[in-house]
Amino acid sequence: MQRYPRNLTGYGATPPNAAWPGGAKIAISLVLNYEEGGENCLLHGDAASEGFLSDIPGAAPWPGQRHWNMESIYDYGARAGFWRLHRLFTARGLPVTIYGVATALARNPEQVAAMKAADWEIASHGLKWVEHRDMSEDQERAAIHDAIRLHTETVGTPPRGWYTGRCSVNTVRLAAELGQFDWISDTYDDDLPHWMEFGDRDQLILPYTLEANDMRFATAPGWVTGSDFESYLKDAFDVLYAEGDAGAPKMLSIGLHCRLIGRPGKIAGLMRFLDHVQAHEGVWFARRMDIAQHWATIHPHQRRTRPSTLDRAGFVARFGGIYEHSPWVAERAHALELGPAHDSATGLANAFARAFRAAGKDERLQVLRAHPDLAGKLAAAKRLTPESTTEQASAGLDALTDEERATFQNLNTAYVEKHGFPFIIAVRDNTKASILAAFQTRIQHDTATEFATACQQVERIAELRLNDMLASSC
Repeated sequence: MQRYPRNLTGYGATPPNAAWPGGAKIAISLVLNYEEGGENCLLHGDAASEGFLSDIPGAAPWPGQRHWNMESIYDYGARAGFWRLHRLFTARGLPVTIYGVATALARNPEQVAAMKAADWEIASHGLKWVEHRDMSEDQERAAIHDAIRLHTETVGTPPRGWYTGRCSVNTVRLAAELGQFDWISDTYDDDLPHWMEFGDRDQLILPYTLEANDMRFATAPGWVTGSDFESYLKDAFDVLYAEGDAGAPKMLSIGLHCRLIGRPGKIAGLMRFLDHVQAHEGVWFARRMDIAQHWATIHPHQRRTRPSTLDRAGFVARFGGIYEHSPWVAERAHALELGPAHDSATGLANAFARAFRAAGKDERLQVLRAHPDLAGKLAAAKRLTPESTTEQASAGLDALTDEERATFQNLNTAYVEKHGFPFIIAVRDNTKASILAAFQTRIQHDTATEFATACQQVERIAELRLNDMLASSC
């Protein structure tokens, strides 16, 4: 079995209504990353200095050396930037979620006390502000456990939310498998929360952002002035607010760092953005824990059997009849690179169509010949498949007059004699009159044209059948 794990479909064209409290048109999550004292540094037992997210152009790690300028920039975030942001948010009564690196929190007790006094949510940002990509699973699992332990010792309560940031491909799964996080944010894949399944764990994901984020003051392309950041945030807010006003409310995460946005020349843009937002009605500023609690209550996860996870026997048992008396189409569809995108009727219909189109002409001809005549002898003898019986009845082909039945039988005979396979049409897209009209038109076509048309109709019939079976799929 080839299976593709990434979910490129998400909510698709019909996202759920977030139903934010009070009918809010948008939820805004202000996230303050607290990393100062948790970054790479020889004092922290690391092999090199930090080289990421600072105002030093082209910064790179210094192996075996302390980087005094880098350290002092991080120090600014703790000594000055944090307090400037604390004053800004508390004066406006805005809730904040802290992404707290455990070792940084442990080295900054006064800031932790201020976070708690302001009733800010303190989530875990890992043990240290370091890369996880090269860690083995055991190493990363141990780092997550150590982060939780130190966080609990420092804050007094264990973290209920998790964001690593510099994560590995295993991070979300390892964090979810613990079963203790209300939310995890190591994804950037949506404007709404969503659920992921890991074993028997249903994990709520609150996607984060790397674009509505002040980190772009320290990356290229990025922000140069506070007005750059302000302009981008305003545009993001205005678009999402308009979508919410149209009945499709979303979530806007804003990523902040003490040593970056905490500088006076940068924070001015954030202040103006907040003025803009707070002049609007229907804006819900919320901690991520509040968003998670709301989503879990309004949109609890519901597990369902996903076609892409079925084994071959189970898949064929369920879908083998989609192409009339031709279970081999289901077998070959199952062998394709299926994934979450194929767990909907549209996705699965595409996989079946691929398998059918890739088959030889003789095999496809056998599929056409497996279809019954419309209002033919099998229908009269009640020997159609349940699907065909329902489909023909939907167009009234089970209640023809004697004259209509004779007309159909004559057309059936003439069509098969000319083309070598039955007349096939997706009857549920038609009426008795339109079917008869199409019959009389298509019988005049050459066989190559009719073969192509009949194959297209077979695919359409399969799509309609899958819609019936997977109507509740997302």
